[in-house]
Amino acid sequence: MSVTNKLTNTLPESTQKILAVLAIAGFAGVITTRLCDAMLPALAAAFTVSSAEASIVIWAFSVTYGLMQLVYGPLGDRFGKPRVIALATGLCALASLAAAAASTLPALALARAAIGASAAAIVPLALAWIGDTVPVERRQIVLARYSGATVSGIMLGAWAGGFLTETLGWRATFLSFVPLFLVVAAVLWNLDGKERSKSHIKTAYEPYRRQLMNMLRTRRAQVVFGGALLEAMFVFGFLAFLPTVVHTQFAMSLSYGGAVLAGFGLGGLGFSRVAHVFVRSMTTAAQARIGSGVLATGYAMLAWMPHWSWAISGCLVAGFGFYTLHNTFQYSALQLSATSRGLGVSLFASFLFLGQSLGVILAANIFSLWGASWSFTIAGAALTIIGLTFAHLLESLGTSDGR
Repeated sequence: MSVTNKLTNTLPESTQKILAVLAIAGFAGVITTRLCDAMLPALAAAFTVSSAEASIVIWAFSVTYGLMQLVYGPLGDRFGKPRVIALATGLCALASLAAAAASTLPALALARAAIGASAAAIVPLALAWIGDTVPVERRQIVLARYSGATVSGIMLGAWAGGFLTETLGWRATFLSFVPLFLVVAAVLWNLDGKERSKSHIKTAYEPYRRQLMNMLRTRRAQVVFGGALLEAMFVFGFLAFLPTVVHTQFAMSLSYGGAVLAGFGLGGLGFSRVAHVFVRSMTTAAQARIGSGVLATGYAMLAWMPHWSWAISGCLVAGFGFYTLHNTFQYSALQLSATSRGLGVSLFASFLFLGQSLGVILAANIFSLWGASWSFTIAGAALTIIGLTFAHLLESLGTSDGR
């Protein structure tokens, strides 16, 4: 048994069970975010539209996923995070059924919007629940292990969408995830009910506007949210263009270019397996410094790669560095408030989502002006500054847990 598993298994059995179900829910929820990427040609043919017009199913999902973040945080704080996740997962199943039955493109886009609105609850509230439940000395390790589940979903999402659509058709692709959503919803609702019957805990509820303003006024929240926005801008905004770079520079297929990005997820999985080493041997600020340095190294490999194989290595290194850095942002977001943790993590997710959107626009302009090599170089330098600045600000503010 690994050190990480030993530390996780010291949690109460009921906590371990809920954590396992939340990991499965996160895996399934994240898969839905990328499920339609490779499905666009099939949807375009089915509805006799262009792929650009069919992409409304991606846009509709993204919009509702981002907007609903601010709704679920307060709901989770007030009614219980596992309960809200269970309801949202059940709604994912219903919305997926509606997507499979859609007879027009607008109907499918509406169903995808419903899936996005439902899936938006899963990962942020699961992270907040970890913050509420897991002792602080084990929290970063559990966060890293949970991230392993979500990273796996990111890696498999686009591939699953393409493979299942080719073999079963796009309608069956949506149907294939319905049983998983339903089982997760039922099991999580049952486990949460048992926990509620044992605890009988009632928490005071503070009005949403007051929670929001109190949190946004704090210096720590401003640092965490601002850092997360910038991190997402320079990571996800610039990586979105890597498949195109591999295709144009080395005449590789676009499908290969997309597969290269799986290396980023593999790097993240690698970090999740050794996270306990970082947590036990260094402070959160030190992890941020190391993570930003490793991430910038990966970007340097992508910037000046002499051969297409460097894209794989660069993604692996960048993925490891990103999750080393990002784990410190997630951990810091969980420490913002013990009474409004759901709101804090949902706001964190909203800033990440905004950063990704702005990053694509920024990267498109920089790539067009200076090309791929200097674009990745600029992004790597920016991420180094972001990580070092965040580490410095953490130390100047003082970590709430003494780390």
